[in-house]
Amino acid sequence: MESSGLEVCELALPGAFLLAPRAVEDENVVRYEAFRQDYLEEAIGRPFAIRYSSMSAARRLVLRGIHGTAGDNGRARLFGCVRGAALHVVVDLRVGSPDYGRHAVVWLDHRNESGVFVSEGLGHAWLALEDDTLVVCHSSLPYTAGAGYTVSALDPELDLPWGLTEAPVMTDDDLAAPTAAEALAKGLLPSYEECLAQYGQAPPTPD
Repeated sequence: MESSGLEVCELALPGAFLLAPRAVEDENVVRYEAFRQDYLEEAIGRPFAIRYSSMSAARRLVLRGIHGTAGDNGRARLFGCVRGAALHVVVDLRVGSPDYGRHAVVWLDHRNESGVFVSEGLGHAWLALEDDTLVVCHSSLPYTAGAGYTVSALDPELDLPWGLTEAPVMTDDDLAAPTAAEALAKGLLPSYEECLAQYGQAPPTPD
């Protein structure tokens, strides 16, 4: 979906969307149309209202995630980077999804003012590429501590393209996170059908 100032397009991973604004300049300012609820809702095919926002400030090499939500606490999330730069990765960890294990990568920074929309159930992680990076997250529900799931962003089987040449800075919880295979074995991951129900979509019909 595209307006005069904002393009919303689905990434190679279904359920993840890029919001790409066009700069409008005059002699005084550069203006970006960073968000339009109607355009995003038309692109994703369902309602999305922002009910909670948070900001995370990080120095270079801070790596967060992979974090995901589903079920009663499932939150659709819209990420942006208003200062610095961050590499964002969206991973399909919905059990039974035809795209399970696949990922999409988006570079967000304060220069392009782009955003990435992450549907309920998808995993998300980001790496700060500059000092004093500020990442903003808008979500469809308030944050609930302990809800959702965490999977290691360094899972060798997922093989996410962080391009690290130095050890990342991670929280204890993220460092201790299970691999996707371990999380799957423990029943921690959401089902694809559960997520489709949240989206208001019917499961695909078998061939």
